[in-house]
Amino acid sequence: MTYTAAAVTGVVVAVLIDVFVLRSRIVLGRVFWCTYPIIFGFQLLSNGILTGRGVVLYNPDDILGVRLVYAPVEDLAFGFALIVLTLSLWVRLSAASRPGPDPSEPPAPPR
Repeated sequence: MTYTAAAVTGVVVAVLIDVFVLRSRIVLGRVFWCTYPIIFGFQLLSNGILTGRGVVLYNPDDILGVRLVYAPVEDLAFGFALIVLTLSLWVRLSAASRPGPDPSEPPAPPR
């Protein structure tokens, strides 16, 4: 599998897990899309340092060759998938850890 195919698969799987498995639906919210450019900017910065200085090299046969600054688009796709999965899990696990009403207690009388 090429790096490109793996990146596309990662994005599709992350979005499907977010929307249908964990049901946190991060990618459907406006807050995510308003804040993602901040993350994206730092991703471009770190990718630019690592790939621009030759710390990380890619086999040209395994990537599309399209780069934004120095970052191959596949790296940006993997970063997107990582952020979506991390936030989805965080939202889901934090919702599960919030205390809810105790079902053994009788309901409070109406006022």
